[in-house]
Amino acid sequence: MNKMIIRGGHRLSGDVTIGGAKNSTVALIPAAILADTPVQFDMVPNILDVHNLMLILESMNVKSDFADGILNVDPTNIVENALPSKAIKSLRASYYFMGALLGKFGRAKVTFPGGDNIGPRPIDQHIKAFKAMGAKVINDGDKVIINTEKGGLHGASIFLDVVSVGATINTILAAVKANGETIIRNAAKEPEIIDIVTFLNNMGAKIRGAGTDVIRIEGVSKLEAKNTHIIIPDRIEAGTYLAMASAYGNGVNVHNVIPEHLESFISKLLEMGIDLKIHEDSIYVPESHHFNGIEIKTMPYPGFATDLQQPITPLLLKANGDSTIIDTIYPKRTKHISELNKMGANIRYNDGNGSIIVSHTDKLTGSNISAGEIRAGASEMIAGLMAEGTTVISNADNILRGYDNIIDKLTDLNADVEIINDEK
Repeated sequence: MNKMIIRGGHRLSGDVTIGGAKNSTVALIPAAILADTPVQFDMVPNILDVHNLMLILESMNVKSDFADGILNVDPTNIVENALPSKAIKSLRASYYFMGALLGKFGRAKVTFPGGDNIGPRPIDQHIKAFKAMGAKVINDGDKVIINTEKGGLHGASIFLDVVSVGATINTILAAVKANGETIIRNAAKEPEIIDIVTFLNNMGAKIRGAGTDVIRIEGVSKLEAKNTHIIIPDRIEAGTYLAMASAYGNGVNVHNVIPEHLESFISKLLEMGIDLKIHEDSIYVPESHHFNGIEIKTMPYPGFATDLQQPITPLLLKANGDSTIIDTIYPKRTKHISELNKMGANIRYNDGNGSIIVSHTDKLTGSNISAGEIRAGASEMIAGLMAEGTTVISNADNILRGYDNIIDKLTDLNADVEIINDEK
């Protein structure tokens, strides 16, 4: 694992360009194996999750190469093979290979996925959808074995009991080549789902309703890539930099942003009193010093994203009065609290109602802390930039899993930050 060293006290200024959406990319790469031709993606973020997914592709004889934001994937010689459990366990999004392999071969054998430990994230809705389409699912130790009968998958009407991005995408991947029409009701509406459906439809899939709560998929026999798919900007990365620039910036331009994807987050920054200048594909964050306390409740899209409640927390420390966060998606997403409190933050978790209370804090001091998962690490990184002295974040691979070229981007904004290898 790596460590991130941050020498605080350097206010940020300049320009930063947001990369492609991590939450799209980690589904698009498994989706690529459904293609009957080579596939090319543009604006791929340079994050650890991409490299781990490439290792999984390699295990199936799927060739891939990645440079300068361009990822080429050639699934034309794919073979069924045991997937590397270490790579599977390194990221939760590896579960998209369940739907992709099921759609490709009519069967899949995948180790239970790993990734961030932020509380229960069951895959029961994924399994429910696969069964509805005619699959048989067996739990074998730490593996999920999915098979279909001779006729393969068939269309089905599926109602998801909870709004789930993962289950929605996995159902689409399994259904895109199934026989007949599949209807997903209570589907998630995230922009990343629209991105994945756009990729599939451009190859010949017949999917309607992405971005609404009812998605209809008519199965097709062939998918052929004719154009490069450009991945949408990462709204979570954008929100992280907006929070960072608001908390400790002297004027920062955030480029390659789709403001409509961030409306709920932007509304909270405006409520805090930050005078954002919002343009078609960029947002300017001016120097700010006076902030209002706010209340946040995370909700499925288009509500406030659970992935942004931790990155906004250091900014809330600067507000006059208390701010309250209630995460209705992952109530146990609290790994950042104890680490920020080591730096002098005043944050409390009310176990009774699941609320996080963030109180005004005059000063943060550099400390030795640990990134328990991606967004907790982002929160700690922002706090380290704000703090006096040096902050050392261990388990920094968790930050590198989710943030494209993070050291270069922070350095360009005047931060004093580096990654060193932790040899212990």
